[in-house]
Amino acid sequence: MSRSPHVPAELRGRFFSGVAAVRAGLLTEDQLRGPAWRRLFRGVYASAELPVTHALRARAAALLVVPGAVVTAAALWQIDLVDPEDDVELTVPPGAHPRRVPGLRVRRVHLRPEHVRPRRGVPTTTPLATAVRLAGCLPLDEGVAAVDRIVHAGIADLDDVRALAASVRGADCARARAACALADGLAGSPQETRLRLLFLRAGLPPPVAQCTVRRDGRFVADVDFGWPEHRVAVEYDGLWHGAPEQFGKDRRRLNRITAAGWRVVFVTAADLHRPDDIVARVRAELAAGVQLPGF
Repeated sequence: MSRSPHVPAELRGRFFSGVAAVRAGLLTEDQLRGPAWRRLFRGVYASAELPVTHALRARAAALLVVPGAVVTAAALWQIDLVDPEDDVELTVPPGAHPRRVPGLRVRRVHLRPEHVRPRRGVPTTTPLATAVRLAGCLPLDEGVAAVDRIVHAGIADLDDVRALAASVRGADCARARAACALADGLAGSPQETRLRLLFLRAGLPPPVAQCTVRRDGRFVADVDFGWPEHRVAVEYDGLWHGAPEQFGKDRRRLNRITAAGWRVVFVTAADLHRPDDIVARVRAELAAGVQLPGF
């Protein structure tokens, strides 16, 4: 019968320096390589019972790999934008010794004190500064999605984000300003941002994001995008998800929307690989729309 791995109480549910744990006599080097621990970075481990998230890796990096560095991680503000194993970005002062550590991006930049705030035990860029940084370093559409998510979560104001983006200088400043200008802060998911940008670039009439459908002045439903003058809605991933009881609720909601005279175009993750088809479907529904007067 196999024995349970040795897990000292001092290390249970924590991340830690492997060298420090061995020196303290808590573990041997052989035990450190066992199934009770997960390697986060070179020399840094976590208890296997901890889910390895980007936030966990960011905290471990700032506390144990580059102590005192400032983390840029939306995950520390409870906004999941990246995979857990994606590189963690840390910022150190311009004169700091450069560090090359697999799994980390360490940049040497001066951060204004008002743009740094303690978060879960580590210095972290504020939501405002995080939004502008992501807008500048990510590909354009991903940067727009990141800004949308942070603003939609209510932890940063879009006007403030745009103002800070306008003031930054450096290699990525143009992209940051472009992404912030395209953001609207209304999308609840990156897919909704991508759809909105697709409609914009295809030359479709601008939709109303988080559009409210009404019938005889009474609330029916909120949809991801709507063209009220045409009574056309777009819903990402449709309403076809979840448990059987949720399916019934979604079907009744769809019936209420169609009873109000609206037509719904459903878009799935697979559809996003065929953007021209999405645009053609939406354009056809708009062309067949009711063209209500007064719009």
